[in-house]
Amino acid sequence: MTIYRGHLIHVAGSPTLARAPETLVSIPDGALAVDGTGRIRYSGAWDAIPAELALDDVVLTGGCLLPGFVDTHLHFPQTFTTDAFGGGELLEWLERCVFPAESRLSDPVFADLVAAEFVRRRIAVGTTSALVFGSAFPAAQDALFRRGLAAGLRTVSGRGIQTVGPASAAPLLTSEDAAIGLARDEIARWHGQDPTGLAADPRAALAQVAVVPRFSLAVTTETLSALGDLYADVRGDGVYFHSHLNENDRRGDGEIQAVRDLYGVECYLDTYDGRFLAGSRRGGESLLGRRSILAHAVHCHDRELERLAETGSSIAHCPTSQLFLGSGTMPWRRTVASGTNISIGTDIGAGDEWLIPRVLNDCYKVHMSETGTDAEALHPAQLLFLGTLAGARALDQESSIGNLDAGKEADFLVVDAGAQPGLSEALAAAAERGPASHLFTLLMGMREQAVDQVFVRGSRVVA
Repeated sequence: MTIYRGHLIHVAGSPTLARAPETLVSIPDGALAVDGTGRIRYSGAWDAIPAELALDDVVLTGGCLLPGFVDTHLHFPQTFTTDAFGGGELLEWLERCVFPAESRLSDPVFADLVAAEFVRRRIAVGTTSALVFGSAFPAAQDALFRRGLAAGLRTVSGRGIQTVGPASAAPLLTSEDAAIGLARDEIARWHGQDPTGLAADPRAALAQVAVVPRFSLAVTTETLSALGDLYADVRGDGVYFHSHLNENDRRGDGEIQAVRDLYGVECYLDTYDGRFLAGSRRGGESLLGRRSILAHAVHCHDRELERLAETGSSIAHCPTSQLFLGSGTMPWRRTVASGTNISIGTDIGAGDEWLIPRVLNDCYKVHMSETGTDAEALHPAQLLFLGTLAGARALDQESSIGNLDAGKEADFLVVDAGAQPGLSEALAAAAERGPASHLFTLLMGMREQAVDQVFVRGSRVVA
């Protein structure tokens, strides 16, 4: 047993987003007792720790103890492509910047270099769990999983599937049969891998696999039909589904309209819901469900939001990326009112912030800036919820991770405010106004240098 002593901060229990402020825990002299299997045995005030734990090893962290951050949407092959100038919105940026950059991962040596940097960056910002949009190349995916497991991080990923696309995407394309075969092979090799031996259920393993078509414009009705059949076979094993939805159409002639025109569907979500034939007629199995996470959802119809909620699917909200590509603002009040679970994604590399609190910073600002009565100031506990517990819920792992409740696996980080100039002083002033004010200043103000130590299942992770 090891006891970590510090300022304990998390959203306890299993609240809704609206009720997160009621369950905020902020204990300036708190403690986490972690047993040898990496589970939290005690979480609470230092002076209330059970007597039988009091003589165990104590680590005086001198910092804040936070749950590990959960990033539900970022792109591994875009590790070196943040802030790339594409001179336009999503489709222009993909063609001019992203497709050529991702094609470089066909070189296994370069792909391994990218994987090593990707893992290092995740550790540096305290992202213990991530849903990762993968590379088209199997050797690159092998490097991603291998590096992530060696470091001890939780990674859900799947190779990016594309069967059609422009000339700049040619190296990333495969045939329909190859797309399904490579996806099946990746699932067989990596889903449920866990060298620690601590995961009895593959659904709780450090490495898990997702079925990941890039977006509906990158595949055909034949691809979607085959992916539906594949997913019906593996859904019960806990395999995930991940893609993009309603990201960018500010001018009315971008991604969303292109999907509707290409498939002849009523709305974008229909293509993932097995209704991808003209007129939104059913053509195959639905890809929606409890382990289905769709990134962006900026321009959803009410019917789409209702269907996401009905199927238990989640949205990965990426406000930093939306700012970068001029995609618009996800309407906060309407999306929340649908009952769909919303988590946070950095969307590296359209997003250029690896640190989840930096994305939460943008989240707060963009929704404060919505028009008229649509504007909302998110409570600090709601921001923390989005970056931790909501992500665990999206990954269907809320019973194991997402907060620092006793009984959960000890995924946490130590934030050393003293390592960042001015942060300690700002936090001290904020604390005088109460726990919510302290948390707000921490989330809005912290930078990467304040992330001191990162733990998964009670073991420190290092690059």
